[in-house]
Amino acid sequence: MVTKVFKQHVIAKLKELESNSGLSSKRFAVKIGINNAQWSRLKKGELDGVLADSKFITIARQNEISMGGSFEWKTAKTPAFQYITAALDICQQQSISTMLVDMADIGKTHTAKFYARNNKNAVYIDCSQVKTKQLFVREIARQFGANHTGRYADVYNDLVFFLNSIESPIIIVDEAGDLRYNAFLELKALWNATEGHVGWFMMGADGLKAKITRAINCQKVGYTEIFRRYGSAYKRVSPLAGDDMKTFKRQQAALVAKANAPEGVDIQKLITSSNHSLTNVYNKIRVMNMKNKRA
Repeated sequence: MVTKVFKQHVIAKLKELESNSGLSSKRFAVKIGINNAQWSRLKKGELDGVLADSKFITIARQNEISMGGSFEWKTAKTPAFQYITAALDICQQQSISTMLVDMADIGKTHTAKFYARNNKNAVYIDCSQVKTKQLFVREIARQFGANHTGRYADVYNDLVFFLNSIESPIIIVDEAGDLRYNAFLELKALWNATEGHVGWFMMGADGLKAKITRAINCQKVGYTEIFRRYGSAYKRVSPLAGDDMKTFKRQQAALVAKANAPEGVDIQKLITSSNHSLTNVYNKIRVMNMKNKRA
């Protein structure tokens, strides 16, 4: 059973997200998958009979809202976080496009989601979940609280009109290498239709670089244009290899561990045992907090 405390916790977090999003109440309701009347009642403190318990759970999951009282991950200002945040801010303010291709496990996705949650007219798209043209465009529309369920041509045209009408929107396209070919072509079409009005930030690992490079070499239609629109460069945060890479990973892991490890934990031992991996640091700290909660 979903408790009243959990529902209140979810609503409080959603209010924060709405305030940061820059969306109207009606558009924010669309974004989270309910109607405006329901959202209005929830904000007034009404809980009974407004949403099913399962819907509260779904909304909490989709917006990464933890159970009230449970451990919440703190964002550390690592070198990767600072670099990516600065790049995102430039893209949004200047309505330009950038492509970041870097190794996994440096905090790219966490930083992008953090930025989208805390900046107006910024949305994050996980392309691994919306690989086709229609799913991709409809998800962008939903994240902006625009029409996303009607006829596809209307969804696309409404989205273009909306993006060209609001102040400095940015669309963060993560796991871009997972997009199918027709979605890449639609991405190019959206860029063309919103040129000078929208900032685009494409992210991925080595697979994205390999996919685009291979397609360009094979003269596959659209990829040369996409690469040019994103600055004709693969930007990265981390050093390429060697001692600089080891220092970078160690610094990242130390900052994240210091921000999140329970009091009294030997930070140096923690990051060494984690092999300087942010994923391993996260998993070890999560286990520690679960044990502390049960104790």
